[in-house]
Amino acid sequence: MTGLQNVLKQLSRLPGRLLAAVSGGKGVAGPTIPVLSSPPRHIDKAAILAMPPFAGLPLAAIEVVQTSEAAERACKVLAQAGTIGFDTESKPTFQKGEQSQGPHLIQLSTATQAFLFPVLDGSIAAPLRALLESEQVVKVGFDLRSDKAQMAANLALRCQGVQDLVPLFRKAGYRNTVGAVQAVALLFGQHYAKSKSVKMSNWATASLSVKQQRYAANDAYVALRAYLALANGHGAGSRRRS
Repeated sequence: MTGLQNVLKQLSRLPGRLLAAVSGGKGVAGPTIPVLSSPPRHIDKAAILAMPPFAGLPLAAIEVVQTSEAAERACKVLAQAGTIGFDTESKPTFQKGEQSQGPHLIQLSTATQAFLFPVLDGSIAAPLRALLESEQVVKVGFDLRSDKAQMAANLALRCQGVQDLVPLFRKAGYRNTVGAVQAVALLFGQHYAKSKSVKMSNWATASLSVKQQRYAANDAYVALRAYLALANGHGAGSRRRS
């Protein structure tokens, strides 16, 4: 039995209440979200740009996973975290009717480090597949419908234990759809800068640029930070009034 398999087996044996504490919520139903009596309005772009910058993870805390040994080690760390941030990136399509073959990158983050898993040949490492298909590890992210659909269609992977943040924000009383930039502004009063040119760059490459690494890692990291802030009722958004 590998280290990852042992961690997943141990998690599966946890009582429901203890697993909820480890994972940050009751299974994948999500944490108990405080409902705001007077939820904040959507923060406009100008106001967000005036906020102090969101630092995100430093480059030293980001690892591009290139070998099967590194994948096993990374997935063990992620499984032990219990709840992790999750996102994917795909090479953009520009031709009408062209179907994406993504995801070309899967990013997962703990509260202190992120791991980037390139998907270049239509397959993923066995430890990563086991982690993504495990119901014991909660994966949180923003609007994950297309991510899950792509993984099912192109990787024959049914991602389990997924918690989408969009309905959680609605449950808390936020009226508009909340993405990563808006979430950081609402919860932390900070500006999370996202480059459109990086978003539209080539993700189907074995050599990710520093900008690509930061972009991908911090999307997963922000998702986890937002989830934990919602669960704890913390952040600027919980104090701001419309």
